[in-house]
Amino acid sequence: MTELSHNKVPALVDHLFRHQAGQMIATLVRVFGPRHIDLAEEVVQDALLKALQLWAYKGIPDNPSAWLIQVAKNRALDLLRREASLAEKSEELLRAFAAQETLANQQSESLSNNATLDDTLAMVFMACHPSLSRESRVALTLKTVGGFGTSEIARAFLTKEPTVAQRLVRAKRLIRDEGISFDLPSSREMSARLDSVLEVLYLMFNEGYAAHSGENLVRADLCDEAIRLGWLIVQHPATRLPKSHALLSLMLFQAARLSARIGEGGELHLLAEQNRSLWDRRLIALGFHYLERSAAGEEFSEYHLQAAIASCHAAAASYELTNWEQIVRLYDLLVALNPSPVIALNRAVAIAKHHGAEAGLREVEKIIAHPALQQYYLLPATLGELWQELGEADKAADNFHQALRCPCSEPERRFLQRKLATVTYQSQYPTLSEETL
Repeated sequence: MTELSHNKVPALVDHLFRHQAGQMIATLVRVFGPRHIDLAEEVVQDALLKALQLWAYKGIPDNPSAWLIQVAKNRALDLLRREASLAEKSEELLRAFAAQETLANQQSESLSNNATLDDTLAMVFMACHPSLSRESRVALTLKTVGGFGTSEIARAFLTKEPTVAQRLVRAKRLIRDEGISFDLPSSREMSARLDSVLEVLYLMFNEGYAAHSGENLVRADLCDEAIRLGWLIVQHPATRLPKSHALLSLMLFQAARLSARIGEGGELHLLAEQNRSLWDRRLIALGFHYLERSAAGEEFSEYHLQAAIASCHAAAASYELTNWEQIVRLYDLLVALNPSPVIALNRAVAIAKHHGAEAGLREVEKIIAHPALQQYYLLPATLGELWQELGEADKAADNFHQALRCPCSEPERRFLQRKLATVTYQSQYPTLSEETL
């Protein structure tokens, strides 16, 4: 046993639970069946609570992971003995947890055990079943695979806790009522079902990378979990597809810039303002590795193009040396593949960087009336930037005012207020240079 202060035990338990909970729940759901997700979660939750209660007083076990698995197994066996309908599952449960204990005893954090990896991926595919709503898929994945609590999910997405709890209840009920199985999809179904899984990871990562509202722009725990699950996806032969590698590459490139996006005072730093020495070069190298892996085969997805765009930024030694010509070409392909107004807006920004602000404004005018962009703060914020670049301080101020009326996070709001103050000053004192400000 290892002594540890009371205040450090919760952090250690949380770390272990993040890495063990999903595997244990997945194994239990396979043994008990999808109808008993709540039972599986109860068993694992019991292991967590016992660790919190006992470790601060009795010390940390020599192998904390194996300790958690043992407690979960004992609790599961108790429940099996009580429930006659599950009594025949005892032997299967013992075999399943024996494999996890072996891995824990080897002090290995990898999922080299095929059964454990299969269980975890099967759980991901069940949680991301297309029959569930997007919000339910994300919540259920975070809860069952990521070990996130209901309150954590609610905080991450700025949603009320009862709302998240209701989504989870509805998702589990639908799984039960529709008889959704706990299996990896067949080869014939894999690509389509994988699209749903990748979409959930993409949504999860984006919410962590740029929260839609609240005090924090970045929620690194969501980014980390999306990357962890993306890594699991590319480890399995059935899901080791080019689009899986492309999404993982994209997330790695974006995550590499997280530490430079927010200043010490919580202020937002745009790409042009970021200190590139803070970028994580290890993550960038991994991003290029998986981007190269994504080129295998003939499959070509939106994630490929987004990862390629992110790679252009990662490869540039400075903002001024960014290859905007290549980025515009990639956006041309991306808009053809997915004519989203948000992608079109990003393309307009790239065109402005390559061909000038007037060219960018012409592109924005083509999408300015799109219904999906009417409460999207980046539309007027982009117009404000372009008008400011053209020396039209009043028009820039009008657009920054409009952007502030749209939903956004507090760091983004403070950024817009600074931009508005700058252009307002320029409007009042037009002869002063920007350097003077």
